[in-house]
Amino acid sequence: MPSLTQRVLARVPERVRPLLVRHRSLVKFLLVGSGCFALTLLINYALRLTVLAHKPVAALTVATVAGTAVSYLLNRRWAFRSSWRRREPVLFLLVSAIAIGVNVLPLIVSRYLFDLREPWVSPVTQEVADFLSGMVLGTFAAMMFRFWAMRRWVFTRVEQPVPTVGGAGPDGWP
Repeated sequence: MPSLTQRVLARVPERVRPLLVRHRSLVKFLLVGSGCFALTLLINYALRLTVLAHKPVAALTVATVAGTAVSYLLNRRWAFRSSWRRREPVLFLLVSAIAIGVNVLPLIVSRYLFDLREPWVSPVTQEVADFLSGMVLGTFAAMMFRFWAMRRWVFTRVEQPVPTVGGAGPDGWP
C-alpha cells in the first residue's frame, strides 16, 4: 500500500516531481508551516474577537506561540526527521523566540509607528493593515528565518530513512 506522500507524488506532473523530491525538506516545511499558519490565524482572530480585542500584538503573540509548539512536533518528526539531541528543544525555543519577535515586529510598526489604528484610520483599514503586517508580512519573514535557522542550528542530525519497496523512505520520499 503506497503512503499518502507516494500517492500525492504520483499525481504531480512528471517534470515537477524531481524538483519536489530534491527539495523535500523545504516542501515538508512549507506544508507544516501552512497548517500552522491556519492554526495561528484561527487562534489570533478567536482571541482578537473575544478576550484580547484591544491587544492585537498580545493576540498575535499567543497565537504564534501555539502554532510554534505544533510546528516543533511536526517539523522534528516529519519535515526534518531529526534524531533527538539533548539541546534541540532549547535551540528550537531560542530560534522560535527570535522568530516570534520577527513575526510581531511588522504589526508593531504598522500599529504604533505608522499609526494605522483607530481613530486615525477606519476600522476596516486597521484590520486590513493588521492582517497584512502581522499575518502576511510577519509570518513570511519569520518563516524564512525559521527555515534557515532550523536547518543551521536545530535539526542538524537527520535520521537516515529506512528504505521500503521501490527505494522510497517510510514517508514515501526517496
